[in-house]
Amino acid sequence: MANKSDITRNQWMLTGPLAKKGYDWWWHSFTAKNAETGEQKAFYVEFFTCNPALAKKEPVIVWNDTQKQKRGVKPSYVMVNAGFWGEEKAQLHRFFPWKDVKIVYDAPFYIEADDCNCSETHTEGSITVKKYDVSNHPEWMTDEGSISWNLDIEKKIAFNVGYGAGAFFRKLNAFEMFWHAEGMKTIYSGEIVVNGVRYIVSPEDCNGYADKNWGGDFTSPWVWLSSNNLTSAVTGKKLENSVFNIGGGRPKVFGFALEHKLLGELYYEGTDYEFNFSKFWTGSKTEFKCEEFENEICWYVNQTTRKARLETTITCKKSDMLLINYESPDGYKRHNRLWNGGTGVGTLKLYKYEKGEEVLVDEIIAESVGCEYGEYGMKPAVHPNPIVEEGVNEEEEEFELV
Repeated sequence: MANKSDITRNQWMLTGPLAKKGYDWWWHSFTAKNAETGEQKAFYVEFFTCNPALAKKEPVIVWNDTQKQKRGVKPSYVMVNAGFWGEEKAQLHRFFPWKDVKIVYDAPFYIEADDCNCSETHTEGSITVKKYDVSNHPEWMTDEGSISWNLDIEKKIAFNVGYGAGAFFRKLNAFEMFWHAEGMKTIYSGEIVVNGVRYIVSPEDCNGYADKNWGGDFTSPWVWLSSNNLTSAVTGKKLENSVFNIGGGRPKVFGFALEHKLLGELYYEGTDYEFNFSKFWTGSKTEFKCEEFENEICWYVNQTTRKARLETTITCKKSDMLLINYESPDGYKRHNRLWNGGTGVGTLKLYKYEKGEEVLVDEIIAESVGCEYGEYGMKPAVHPNPIVEEGVNEEEEEFELV
């Protein structure tokens, strides 16, 4: 069962070897409404920690600084990263040295730095980056702006990937990048203020998500898709007790890469449909393709087990997305085109196998999709959007699985 809460997987993981070469972050994303106009906007808040055993009096930021890399300097800091997607978008970074940070080592987790804090049930904080900061501190890799938030958190549905992120494999640091979504569906309430504009975060329409990643490096390709803003195309009804989550790409286990592997779950109105390559006894298989076009990013994922199949097709406008910035614990920034968004749209088709036949359970319209895609060395798109123009055969525009 994938919907299994385990807050020990949310505790801070940077001990042992990961204290000198490791990152650990807690991510929260949600939708809020403009307090005056009612317009919806998608936001995220993240607490990112890196290399505590290498701490100095000030944050150590490398971000591909070749001189620092030659001297063997590694990053060490806590970064509070908050931002928003859409036509007006930004990622805002605030750095703290470890001496100014408080962390609870065990579950339930808690992290605090100045007025920024985060736990299983609450987060608040503020970031202000001025134009002067952007021009004089390129190593911050941040945009200009201000943001503050005060949010209560209630995690409703979890995505537990199973033994792969359990205590035994965590102790061995078996995976290069671990993942746990304690709040695959999360209810947020409170407010967020961006550049002086107040937004209200309401439980009934926040489309909330919360997870964490940790490890010694990142995956490439990097894939993530999730939403609980789902509607049945068959009945026209909102699916109030449903959420899907897909992530992975090329996980490394004890240094060996597993090509084209994704973890995924559709929690459909109280029933788990899990697609997890590590649970080999389920016969789980995945095919996927992600592409960058001129104006949008497209994901196509086909996941099967012996009991079910899930076909997921998502798109997100690049104009709404961020090229989000992370550096690896060794001080190299390898993901230079990591597309990150919160306004994806698409469809999911869920099938069950009955007496050897594939039967459609539901076709689902997905909105407010959290999404990521990036690969090391990825270059800007040179091919146009897969838009069907007059006189063009739609079938010719489809892309194939790899």
